[in-house]
Amino acid sequence: MTGNEFVYTTYIRTTPERLWEALTDPGSTRRYWGVAFETDWRPGSAVTWHEEGATTSDPEQVVLAAEPGRCLSYTWHTFTPEWARSTGVDEETRARLLREPRSKVTFDLEPVGEAVRLTVVHEGGEVLLGMSRHGWPHVLSGLKTLLETGAPLPTT
Repeated sequence: MTGNEFVYTTYIRTTPERLWEALTDPGSTRRYWGVAFETDWRPGSAVTWHEEGATTSDPEQVVLAAEPGRCLSYTWHTFTPEWARSTGVDEETRARLLREPRSKVTFDLEPVGEAVRLTVVHEGGEVLLGMSRHGWPHVLSGLKTLLETGAPLPTT
């Protein structure tokens, strides 16, 4: 891990196909993350984020790579006032986030026996990665729990 990236690896007892669906299906992502994505998951396609209380859309929110069962990458959402209000982020923090370059997240999936090794790499600026170091472990624990037990963790 460098100062410009957050890397997290977990092993999930599932198949690459089920994990891919959990990463891309809006109903699934809403269950463990509280976010639903609107996109066709083709490289270059726009990604709209739907969170409770906020919809974030921007032409720079795009799919970078999509290889079902293997790799998914997209740029992170824009930090709108609507998003900040819905997530409790103060205006000073939002302004600092806006000064950082747009970040991206990559999910690499690799079958390992009866499990899948999922490595998440979030590349970005200091403020966002500071926030992500707290957020990603909870999101990924929720994903793992949902796939292994069928029940999600609370999203908050």
